[in-house]
Amino acid sequence: MRRLLIGALVIAVLAWAAWRWMHPPSGPAATGDSKPDSVSTGFKAVRLYFAAPSGDSLIGESRELAEAQSLHERVAALVGELDRGSSGSGLAALPAGTSVLRVYLDDRGLMTLDLSRAFQQGFHGGSSAEYLATASLVRTIGANLPEVKRVLLVCGGAPIASLGGHLPLDRPIEVSELP
Repeated sequence: MRRLLIGALVIAVLAWAAWRWMHPPSGPAATGDSKPDSVSTGFKAVRLYFAAPSGDSLIGESRELAEAQSLHERVAALVGELDRGSSGSGLAALPAGTSVLRVYLDDRGLMTLDLSRAFQQGFHGGSSAEYLATASLVRTIGANLPEVKRVLLVCGGAPIASLGGHLPLDRPIEVSELP
């Protein structure tokens, strides 16, 4: 009787193991594919750069953003916050409506950032405004994405020579060269 009970128990365990092997657990908890919700989403402190009220330099501002997974999501969130504007005394330096279309990062730290046409078409200003718009964008990206060493700006998939004719944008901008 005892051998029969042990044999039945072994068969039951083997049957259960075979069933689990053929029918692995599914669902968010088992696969790790759970969608973030308001409880499980992490936040990250970021540093944004806006034009100073004097219009001659940039000022930094810290914010908490929901953590993004992909490079495109992280860059789009940063640019979106720059487009939203400062919550302090800083002034938005980007033309209104600027958004990210595509982002490419090579293994040597060159980021090609394809922005919406609003970046180029919405720009109205002189050399200082052109510098502040470009520097705000590049400095914010460099401060939050240390793997980025240089940034090449593109609009709507096409290279741009300049925003307002004062600052060349047809070559990458070194993040380390911005004050």
